[in-house]
Amino acid sequence: MRTFVYVDGFNLYYGALKGTPHKWLDIKALVGKLLIPGHEIVKIKYFTARVSGTPGNPNCAARQDAYIRALVATCGVEVYYGHFSTHTKKCRRADGKGFIEVFQTDEKGSDVNLATHLVSDAHKRSFDAAIVVTNDSDLCEPVRIVAQEMRRKVGVLMPLATPGRQPSIALRKVATFTKPIRVGACQSSQLPEIVTVDGQEVHRPAEWR
Repeated sequence: MRTFVYVDGFNLYYGALKGTPHKWLDIKALVGKLLIPGHEIVKIKYFTARVSGTPGNPNCAARQDAYIRALVATCGVEVYYGHFSTHTKKCRRADGKGFIEVFQTDEKGSDVNLATHLVSDAHKRSFDAAIVVTNDSDLCEPVRIVAQEMRRKVGVLMPLATPGRQPSIALRKVATFTKPIRVGACQSSQLPEIVTVDGQEVHRPAEWR
């Protein structure tokens, strides 16, 4: 069964990887562990946005770049970038005494890009089954269209390793099948500590060990 994988990078990060030592994730290995026999992973499309360093986290962009380079070299993923939008927002103070202005950064474009590729690839009959790695209910409609109207199998792997995360009921209703991504699957699906990319060694970031 020709299978395409569509990864919502930020949903995966916040749902299963943030705060863990498992960020050096081998996505192809992870998905392979969760699928029943018969799937041939033909293509993996990874949707994310470039992060930028902050005073409290100056090396985050370098770590992301190392990971993406290693991921492309080992898993052959195709990477598609959205962008970040930063704006000010008024929020009520915790003590209830008025409001304060805070900076809010939102990731834009990745879910739209993922949805577009999913529907386009289904229309072109590029796959027999699609696997969407997300727990974002905003993707319900493209999943529903491909699964129910275009009659293609669409499985959703839901990042639920972070404590308190609950599966999207809406996605469960429209997908062909769903499975959770738990801590153990991430822990056992790690890239090699050192990956060779274009003749250069790319090391797992020390902060991710």
